[in-house]
Amino acid sequence: MALNFLNMKKKLPVLGIGLGLRRELATETFESKDKIDWLEIVPENYMDLGGMAGERLEQALQAFPLVSHGVNLSIGSTDPLNETYLKSLKKLLDTVDAPWFSDHLCFTSVDGHYLHDLLPLPTSREAVNHVAQRIKTVQEYVQRPFLIENISYYMNMPGCEMSEVQFLAEVLEKADCGLLLDVNNVYVNSINHNFDPYKYLNALPLERTVQMHIAGHSHGDEMIIDTHGNPIIEPVFELLDYVLGRVVVNGVMLERDQNYPEFSEILSELNQIRKVASSYQPQLAKLNLIETDTNGSPELRNSICHTLDTSAGRRSAHAS
Repeated sequence: MALNFLNMKKKLPVLGIGLGLRRELATETFESKDKIDWLEIVPENYMDLGGMAGERLEQALQAFPLVSHGVNLSIGSTDPLNETYLKSLKKLLDTVDAPWFSDHLCFTSVDGHYLHDLLPLPTSREAVNHVAQRIKTVQEYVQRPFLIENISYYMNMPGCEMSEVQFLAEVLEKADCGLLLDVNNVYVNSINHNFDPYKYLNALPLERTVQMHIAGHSHGDEMIIDTHGNPIIEPVFELLDYVLGRVVVNGVMLERDQNYPEFSEILSELNQIRKVASSYQPQLAKLNLIETDTNGSPELRNSICHTLDTSAGRRSAHAS
């Protein structure tokens, strides 16, 4: 699949503001299809499965555009790429006709044993070359645009030769792939590892950003943890605002994976995301939905107005 990713990005659809499809939220998600533009699925929950999972996938496919975000590709591992996994992944992506697919810049397996965690790579030249070649191989096999996501990490691996953002940027350029930019992960890492998140963003080839994730996090005893189990905080919304003011993206997705609130609170956060996007990219925000969804909620309108009122200040304060 010989390509120039930036040219390919121009042909990708703009999906809007989406939500992760979670079993616990499925019923309310399907009932809210007029308030959600698209869904992201975890492919490992649906590959080669029928039964209730298959029925849920079919219902989602009938109502929404679907995008795949994997957790077990293990793109950074020294294990050979799992051909059985790739075959099942490609079959699923073909079934749902996903415009792109993504996974994490990490490793999840060693010697064929899956560790069920997203582990950071040593940020070395050797690792850049290793991962970039594997990304090319995966993209060639699947025949769809491939995005890698910046992970949250809680330690630096031995053998690091560059910063994490330098590593990510070099992988993106060498592999000629896309970026799934998680602004909550940027914020979490900036606190835990003491760096400026805006300098981090400025160091990335942001033009490669196709999709974004935004989420909440939790506070541990010594660091903050990317749990996707709390509301989004204002500094993370500010990072979203900063990126959307600088680059066209095709989709923004809210992640919520535990500690589920009332679904109305999730819809409220989706509207806050939508309103931030409306300041810069009306096609992404799909403004007709904003007018419909916010008329009956004074609290939500106030929150949205606050988001818009502060956006100009954010851009000025963090301009490079």
